[in-house]
Amino acid sequence: MKAIITGATGMVGMGVLLECLDHPEITQVLTIGRSKVNLGHPKLKQVEHMDFSDFSTIKDQLAGYDAAYLCMGISAAGLNEAQYTKITYDYTLALAKELVALNPQMTCIYVSGEGTDSSEKGRIMWARVKGKTENDIINLDFKQAFAFRPGAILPLRGIKSKTKLYQTMYDYLSWLLRLIKKVSPNSVVNTTEIGLSMINLTLKGYDKKVIRPKDILITAKG
Repeated sequence: MKAIITGATGMVGMGVLLECLDHPEITQVLTIGRSKVNLGHPKLKQVEHMDFSDFSTIKDQLAGYDAAYLCMGISAAGLNEAQYTKITYDYTLALAKELVALNPQMTCIYVSGEGTDSSEKGRIMWARVKGKTENDIINLDFKQAFAFRPGAILPLRGIKSKTKLYQTMYDYLSWLLRLIKKVSPNSVVNTTEIGLSMINLTLKGYDKKVIRPKDILITAKG
């Protein structure tokens, strides 16, 4: 199996990348980003691409893949709806549409978040935008498409968040997340579980399109 990953320099994307590189069923991983990850591996290919509104210039490198794990994301803080929509929706759909045209038998997984508004009509801006992104990806003609809403995430394997505020929170509160995971297992997932869940959904499918923490934990086990 061959997989494409976006957002691999971020916390979730790096977690997914590490699990993909370790997994025996995956023979090749292609990352797409404005910068490369600082990692070398015989399975890994990296493409630096600056214009996320147009992937046609690299489409010859996107064919022949079985999965796309779209982990690129940004906080809505300080952004208006138009700015957030451009980065969250427009960029994601630009790639997804290119991929489905090249690889219709592909599984596409979009990392969204708990609280996403599937109705696209709520008062919370980021939730509406992510809801529309989820809906439109699921409605494309991929063999399979899923939206991941992981909620609270515990980074493993030395992974750090690119967002300084988030990393500070993890530095001070990781003990609390670990405690919550022990007391209430379905409320917290870790980066390894997210990666394994994505791989297993690609290989085996699942009966839900929106994947929440409990689903991630179930499917991460195989």
